[in-house]
Formats: sequence, structure tokens, C-alpha cells
Amino acid sequence: MIRRLAIIGVGLIGGSLALSLRRHAAVEEVVGCGRSAANLERARSLGVIDRGCHDPAEAVRGADLVVICVPLRAMCGVLAALEGAVEPGTVVTDAGSVKGSVIEDARTVYGTPPAWLVPGHPIAGTENSGVEAAFAELYDRRRVILTPTAENPEEAVERVAAMWRAAGAQVVRMEADHHDEVLAATSHLPHALAYALVDALAGWDDRQEIFEYAAGGFRDFTRIASSDPAMWRDICTANRAHVVAALRRYQEDLGRLTDALAAGDDDRVLRVFENAQEARAGFLRLLEGRS
Repeated sequence: MIRRLAIIGVGLIGGSLALSLRRHAAVEEVVGCGRSAANLERARSLGVIDRGCHDPAEAVRGADLVVICVPLRAMCGVLAALEGAVEPGTVVTDAGSVKGSVIEDARTVYGTPPAWLVPGHPIAGTENSGVEAAFAELYDRRRVILTPTAENPEEAVERVAAMWRAAGAQVVRMEADHHDEVLAATSHLPHALAYALVDALAGWDDRQEIFEYAAGGFRDFTRIASSDPAMWRDICTANRAHVVAALRRYQEDLGRLTDALAAGDDDRVLRVFENAQEARAGFLRLLEGRS
């Protein structure tokens, strides 16, 4: 049981966590923190938080656990606002998509990442944002990756893990740079490709006809391009080295497919498609095994 949970940045991620913990009777009080009074009041009216405030230092006062759910570009400012405010026994974690960036922000503010900060990343979300998009089932059977630092005591890491397990998630641990490399391929690259494809087609002369006759496959493939563009720019920027490496590797593979088509190498094209079908089937079986 979490006596008091503070959520800094009450949107889809933080709001869904609060709702999930409430559903499982795992939290007594939720304090929300954000700049918008209207958003905090909406979160309170939806039953996501019990009360709200605008000052992160005030939000963490008396909290057992704190979850920072702000965009990566705001992370350093929040960490700076918490300097001297985190009480003994309080554990802080985050939901940032790039762990190396968060750890570097902590170094910028504190010199050494504080023992109370346990970096983490829930692998969950939708293309929607805001507290009104939050729902209690978001983390059911989803992965949460924790990337503890050398400064973290085991007890702090386990408290964060227990919180996510109480929300229905499966918790794993990973080294921060490896997390960023994996997520560059599985999350950041697909978002970059979806944005790039829609942007490219929008620039073609016959774009109106292209979109008019686009089928469900185009809609499904490009769904994630409906996500917040500024947020995904910041994620790709924060994980620049790994995203660039993933893009270049994909460009090489795409170039080989292009060459095969141009050369009339139907067998090569078929092998690519069959390998992709088999790999995706394995991915779906893996997902089914988690449920």
C-alpha cells in the first residue's frame, strides 16, 4: 500500500498509473502536480488525483513514492525543483522514454545521480495524450523497464518495481544505454518512419488522391504519427545516436529491397516478405505468452 503517491505531470501515463493503483486498492492518496490549474481540476473531477499543486517541491512533501511524467525537455527543470525537497525515505522514479537523457539530467543538477532517483520507463501508451485519455488498464501485462544506477539501494528499486507490479505491469531491469538502443529500434524508429512517410506523401503532387484512396493498412501503419510531434522530436533528439544508427541500418535494408525490385529479383523480394511475416508471427506469439 502506497500511503501517498505524487505524480508530477498528470496526463495519460501518470493518470493511468493513478487509476490502476486505485483499481487495485494500492494507494491511499494521490497528489498531482502541474502548471495548468484547469488540468489539475479536471484530473481531480475524474478521480485521478485527490488534490493538486503547482510546485514540485510541495508535491513531494510527505510522499512515499514520486513519479515524474513530464516530457524529456522538462525533466532537468523538475529535478532541479526537487533539490533539497525529497525527504528521507521518499523514492522518486520517472517515465521518460530515454534513460541516458534522464540520468544525464540528474548529473547536471546533482553531480551524481541521487540515490532516491530510480530511472524507469513503462512500455505502454497510445497516440492520445492528456488526463482525459488515461485509463486504468493501460499497464495490464505491459513491460516496465527499470534502469537502476550504481547509487540506487536495492530497497528503493524494489519499491518502484512493487508499485508497477501493483498496477498490473511486468517489471524487468536493464542497463540504461542498452534500454536506449533497444527502444530506438522498437519505438523511436517506428515513430520516425510513420512521421516521415506521411510527410513525404503530403509533399507529392497528387497527395489529395493518395490520401483519398488510402486503405486501412495505411491508417494502421501511420496511426502513431497522430502522437504529439514535439514530444517525439524531443525523444528522438535525446536518443539521437541510437536513433540515427537505427535509421541508417534501416536505410541499408530498404536500399537492398529497392535494388531487388529494380533488378526483378522476385525471389529476393519474396524472402524479405516471408521473413517479415514469420518474424511478426513470432512477435505476436510472444505477446500472447505474456497475457
